[in-house]
Amino acid sequence: MAEIMQKKKPSFAYHFSLYRFLKHFSVLLSLSTIFSSVRAFDYADALSKSLLYFEAQRSGRLPYNQRVTWRDHSGLTDGLEQGVDLVGGYYDAGDHVKFGLPMAFTVTMLSWGVTEYGEEISYVGEMEHAFEAIKWGTDYFIKAHTSPNVLWAEVGDGDTDHYCWQRPEDMTTSRQAFKIDENNPGSDLAGETAAAMAAASIVFRKNNPHYSHLLLHHAQELFEFGEKYRGKYDNSVGEVKSYYASVSGYEDELLWAALWLYKATDNEEYLKYVINNANSFGGIGWAITEFSWDVKFAGLQIIASKLLQEEKHKEHSHMLEQYRSKAEHYICSCLNKNNGSSNVERTPGGLLYVRQWNNMQYVSTSAFLLSVYSDFLQKSNQKISCSEGIVDHEDLFNFAKSQVDYILGFNPRNMSYLVGFGPNYPKRVHHRGASIVSYRENKGFIGCTQGYDYWYNRDEPNPNILIGALVGGPDNQDNFEDDRANYVQTEACTYNTAPLVGIFAKLNFLNNPPLIASF
Repeated sequence: MAEIMQKKKPSFAYHFSLYRFLKHFSVLLSLSTIFSSVRAFDYADALSKSLLYFEAQRSGRLPYNQRVTWRDHSGLTDGLEQGVDLVGGYYDAGDHVKFGLPMAFTVTMLSWGVTEYGEEISYVGEMEHAFEAIKWGTDYFIKAHTSPNVLWAEVGDGDTDHYCWQRPEDMTTSRQAFKIDENNPGSDLAGETAAAMAAASIVFRKNNPHYSHLLLHHAQELFEFGEKYRGKYDNSVGEVKSYYASVSGYEDELLWAALWLYKATDNEEYLKYVINNANSFGGIGWAITEFSWDVKFAGLQIIASKLLQEEKHKEHSHMLEQYRSKAEHYICSCLNKNNGSSNVERTPGGLLYVRQWNNMQYVSTSAFLLSVYSDFLQKSNQKISCSEGIVDHEDLFNFAKSQVDYILGFNPRNMSYLVGFGPNYPKRVHHRGASIVSYRENKGFIGCTQGYDYWYNRDEPNPNILIGALVGGPDNQDNFEDDRANYVQTEACTYNTAPLVGIFAKLNFLNNPPLIASF
């Protein structure tokens, strides 16, 4: 699929470059040597493709400006049986269930990427697409939050869905919807959805203030709901246990939501919640070596650490320093600078390796967190003291870049794990819609078993390219089998790609700064 890059106007480039020069000149000086000697990819192209991917995952009635043309409307009766409008949102991976927890985390990470690297995303001309990707999720969350203490958690049933190999446009599987409420709590789901809407409210604050206010209202209600009626959502919605069970519990999501609400409102009460519950909820107790849709502690600790830069947080510095200690344990683990078993394993090719199934999700989140913390260290002129030595902001950034470059093709197989990027990428992604002829080309109905018999078991590449999808990736020896049935490695998820948007933008800007043209 061909995409047209938005061209930058000279006047914008000049003013933007002047602003960036004044604001980040020291950053560019300290990092400029990185790109002079190390292979650099077309990060702008990677950014554009990563945002395009979310259009392939859309459920509901597609808009007039839909760019992924092999997709069409789907899930148009979602919620009908329950008397609620649940049309829209995202399919999380290669199937057609709409799972609330990973969808919310996807939106949180997209929004965080925009809040950290919005200028760099605008520089490529991709901000509108970033807005659209976020809003497609938050519009759905507004629908799903039908009253203060009710949030629809899931649409579709994973078990029946997995019996079928169909295009989303042909779905014949159950579209039953499941909710959490006062009698069936789900503090983790309510908390992550609150975090997503609070983070998105920051994104839309300037260009759509009314929408931003609406999102903040929902975020505050959802946080209050999750806090007042505590419980794990997979105990209330048993159907999710086999797919997105909340192993970490709900405490991390409540802290995570409170911190994002503090960032969105500057209301001291939310910060006090993060401080007062730091110990009992594990915020300063858990030294975690992964950050994911389930486990939020590392991201929480990174954001809490950044608050130390501001004078107004001095009264909480003791507790924030403890958050920072755990954040730096995560950083040192990724950099292989902790003692022994507390480091994250790596493949021979240098890729972080957390676990077999969909390992790339942990790679993309770690690359983003290391990039954000690198910025923090650089701005505050600080370093980290790991048990195996001192590291500075360049160490963090270089390693984050190495992980991104591995994803894009600098690896033992010379394969890009971002679908559609470069000459060599997975052609048989485990994805129903991509693996079957486009509905727009052939509107003939394709049933459950027909899809398996004719499309799933084909040796040929998928007829539709799932551009911008980050697949599960190689095993711990850098081996990868491009097989549709190998879902452990070839299935892609929205929360894999979401953290890459911001760091692609940052890498592109550092690789192609506007200073040369303007000064």
